[in-house]
Amino acid sequence: MRSMLLGALALVLATPAFSQSAPLPPADGATVTVHGDRPAPKYDKRIFGQFAEHLGTGIYGGIWVGKGSKIANVDGYRIDVLEALKAIRTPVIRWPGGCFADEYHWREGIGAPGKRKVKINTNWGGVTEDNAVGTHEFMNYAEAVGAEAYVSGNVGNGTPSEMAEWVEYMTTPTGSSLAQERAANGRKTPWKLPMFGIGNELWGCGGNMRPEYAADVTRRYGTFLKMPDGQRVMKIASGANSDDYNWTEVMMREAGGYFDGIGVHYYTVPYTWAKKGAATGFDEDGWARTLAKTLKMDEYITGHIKRMDKYDPQKRVALLVDEWGTWYDQEPGSHPGFLYQQNSLRDALVTSLNFDIFARHTDRLRGANIAQMVNVLQAMLLTDGKRMVKTPTYWVFDMYKDYQDGVVLPVDVQSRWYNKNEWTMKAVSASAVRGVDGIVHMGLTNVDPNRPATVSVALAGVAGAGVSGRILTAGAIDAHNTFDAPDVVRPAAFSGATLADGKVTVTLPPKSVVMLDIR
Repeated sequence: MRSMLLGALALVLATPAFSQSAPLPPADGATVTVHGDRPAPKYDKRIFGQFAEHLGTGIYGGIWVGKGSKIANVDGYRIDVLEALKAIRTPVIRWPGGCFADEYHWREGIGAPGKRKVKINTNWGGVTEDNAVGTHEFMNYAEAVGAEAYVSGNVGNGTPSEMAEWVEYMTTPTGSSLAQERAANGRKTPWKLPMFGIGNELWGCGGNMRPEYAADVTRRYGTFLKMPDGQRVMKIASGANSDDYNWTEVMMREAGGYFDGIGVHYYTVPYTWAKKGAATGFDEDGWARTLAKTLKMDEYITGHIKRMDKYDPQKRVALLVDEWGTWYDQEPGSHPGFLYQQNSLRDALVTSLNFDIFARHTDRLRGANIAQMVNVLQAMLLTDGKRMVKTPTYWVFDMYKDYQDGVVLPVDVQSRWYNKNEWTMKAVSASAVRGVDGIVHMGLTNVDPNRPATVSVALAGVAGAGVSGRILTAGAIDAHNTFDAPDVVRPAAFSGATLADGKVTVTLPPKSVVMLDIR
């Protein structure tokens, strides 16, 4: 291992980007410079967005139990989940999919619940969908959470007129027939609709389209999405899969004037799509390969932004990573197609690494939606009957929530390397913002599961008088919370940082996430 680490360091030293005047990292850690003297664009709160698809128990049992349920609820919504999402200041929720959106017809989800159309969810598990949660239930829920609604329209097998009428139903003031129908269904005043997706994964479950055709379809559907006077919706085009840069190139070239944002989807899959790997019980190779593959997000965002800059140098169009997170083999014994998986300390580090990556691209990146909010893939929360547990991922969202709308302070990181088998990466990752509260919040992650990392942080243009923090770590790399042991992975107060002479010194324990507040 020693020879591999020395070789990696030699490679970095040989690159033009590594200045001989730059401080070398200590052998056991890293040097970090926080540039308060050259702030970057703000860390848009929408980067902390959630995703709720009609998939497994994400909706039914996750956020909705019905008004007659013995599970504590308000108007049918689980109180425990609702309060947990409010606590992390959930800024936006994407709904109803995902692939479910590509076959969703909104009229089937309005009116008296008992009279709504019952269908088969052909994408996820082949179960019946009774449409108990439709437009009213979702839009009211977003309001209750305090989140913006990001609604995905059906381009897959829907029509432009169907989509346009749905937008009118949600947004038009009283007066039109659709507004009167909405009022008759229980909602007189229109909802706010800040974000609307023109389809989902048009390259896949949304229609298996070629990018040229998808661009024409986007132009057509986008033309008919009209808002009432004085209101504006962010029109979001269906973006690329991972590193399909040609998709972004064609969409921007042919239809860039017809939308305000475009997505990209990237999932961290440790092994292959056929055999993804387990959510728990993995070894250190599984730990390292997962984190290394997560770091591909930086490369992909950079590549898509390069294509966007070519056609939109003013950066009018936003990039949104509107599906991201880990995807493992679903838990043994769970319903096929429900994508239920446990959530461990490894997922917590996946989250903090992505938050650091997002901070480097806020000139273009203005939204993201982790997949998914409850009971599906890399979930914030898991439920089982009356019980609910907050996952390690939830706690990282909680630790970083003060990043929302804060001014990004660029960081330079010189770190020793962590290596396992063919997986090599910097041991320390970091990001920082000056929050709307005026406090500098700095996230630090040590990906090495075996060794602590001593980090020296220089504060350029940041005047601090004191530092405090919180830490998330655990004894095992696959440590996770269960319904019987819900607090195995939970943040704790951290007192391992000192501030003196404009410099913070901190020792990060192995496999840890630390959030420092510099006042």
